[in-house]
Amino acid sequence: MNDKQTFEAPKIILIVGPTGAGKTTFAIDLARWFNGEIVGADSMQIYRRMDIGTAKPTPAERAASPHHMIDIVDPDENFDAAAYAKMATDIIRQTIDRGRTVFVVGGTGFYIKALIHGLFEEGPSDPTVRRRLRRQLASEGAAGLVRRLQAIDSTAAERIHPNDTYRIIRALEVFEVTGEPLTVYHQRHGFRERRFNTLEFGLSWPRPVLYERINRRVDTMMAQGFFDEVRQLMASGYGSDLKSMQSLGYRHLAAVISGDASLTAAVTMLKRDHRRYAKRQLTWFGSRQSVHWLTPDQTESAAERIRTFLS
Repeated sequence: MNDKQTFEAPKIILIVGPTGAGKTTFAIDLARWFNGEIVGADSMQIYRRMDIGTAKPTPAERAASPHHMIDIVDPDENFDAAAYAKMATDIIRQTIDRGRTVFVVGGTGFYIKALIHGLFEEGPSDPTVRRRLRRQLASEGAAGLVRRLQAIDSTAAERIHPNDTYRIIRALEVFEVTGEPLTVYHQRHGFRERRFNTLEFGLSWPRPVLYERINRRVDTMMAQGFFDEVRQLMASGYGSDLKSMQSLGYRHLAAVISGDASLTAAVTMLKRDHRRYAKRQLTWFGSRQSVHWLTPDQTESAAERIRTFLS
C-alpha cells in the first residue's frame, strides 16, 4: 500500500479482542470524547431477538453513543461476511460524511478482515461435491468434517468455528476440487488491499482474569433470563438447526429444552466453550501486527493515539 492510498483511505478506529474483555464500555467512552459512532463487528449481535446470549449493548449504552450493525436480520435469515462488509462499508462512509468518527467494535475476526481488506477468491466450486459433503454433514454430523479439515488444512480448521458448517464444507470442497488447501488461496490473496486507514486496539486481561470474567458473564446471562430467551425463540419457530441457534449458548440451552442435557451441565459446558472461543479470538487478533494491545482501563492511552491518528 503506497502513501497516497494510506492518506486517501477513510480513517476508522478498530476495537477488537476476546469475548468478555470489556470492548463495549471502552468504545463508548472513547466515542463520547471523539464525536463518534459505533459500528458493530459481531456475527451474533446482527440477529434480532437474540439479546442476552449475544451480550448486546443495553438501551442505555446505545443511547450514550449511536450503534450500527445490531438487530439487522431475523434469526432465520442468511447473513455472511460479504453482506456484512458491504452494509458496514456503506454505513461507515455515511457516518464519516456526517463528520463523525467511526469506531468498529467487535470480536468476529472474519467480519473485520472482510471489511478492511475485502474478500478473497476462494477457488473453484463443484455443486456435486458440495451436495455430497452436505449429505455427509447430515448423516455424520459436523465433528467428522472438522476432523477431515484438520487433517488436510490445520490452519483453516483452527480459524473456522466448529459450528460454521458452511465454511467447513467450503474449505473441504476447495480441497477436493483443486487438491490444494483453502489456506493456499488465503496466502495467495494476501489481503493486500485496504479499504480503510485503521488505528487498531486490542483489549484483553491476564488469561486467568479473563476466564473468570467470562464465567461471571455466563452467570449474569443466566440471571438475566437467557434460558427464557432461548425457549421463546424455539417457541416462535426458530429451530435448533438454524445457524444462529447453533451459536454459543443458544445450542447449549436448546439441548436442555429438547431434553438432551441438564441445565447444570449445559451451563458448565457453556462456560468452557466461551473460554475456548476467547482463546481462538486471541489467536486470531494476535496475528494482526497492527493491533495495539491495552487493558480496558487504558482509555487515556488510547485517546492520545487517536488524537494523533485523526490529526
